[in-house]
Amino acid sequence: MTLRIGDEAPSFDVTSSDGKRLRLEDYRGKKVVVLYFYPKDNTRVCTAEACGFRDMYEDLVGKDTEIIGVSIDSDSSHRGFAEKHRLPFPLVADPDKALARRYGATGGMIGLLGLTKRVTFVIDKNGRVAGVFDSMTSAGQHLDGVKQTVARLQSQSPSPSPTT
Repeated sequence: MTLRIGDEAPSFDVTSSDGKRLRLEDYRGKKVVVLYFYPKDNTRVCTAEACGFRDMYEDLVGKDTEIIGVSIDSDSSHRGFAEKHRLPFPLVADPDKALARRYGATGGMIGLLGLTKRVTFVIDKNGRVAGVFDSMTSAGQHLDGVKQTVARLQSQSPSPSPTT
């Protein structure tokens, strides 16, 4: 299954490595969700990507956006990875690739190694895919794409009315 811009994002109900329950429906109407799949904790491009999201996290939170990282790594691996790199967003263990399959983040050469593809989805507040970034070797493509998509979504949102 290949998700495209405008498609309804598959729902999810998962528990992050820090014990928080994360459900797509809980963000509906409230936050944009950046759901990014990556092959492995503590590898060069995956670390660059995670640290890039860390560095823009406060800006994204200020734009009603949450980041969620997903890989096949265990909760304990995620906790160590998050602590080592001071990642402020949740990481989800998906060892059976159930969530990755729902989002089409499996297959290809990387799938033969038992890993998930590096693919990032920006899900708007209505639960629709607003951006898809798929590059195994360029963390920058994902980071720049997320910045641009979130900025576009924010510019399309109605401004809050001033209080009197």
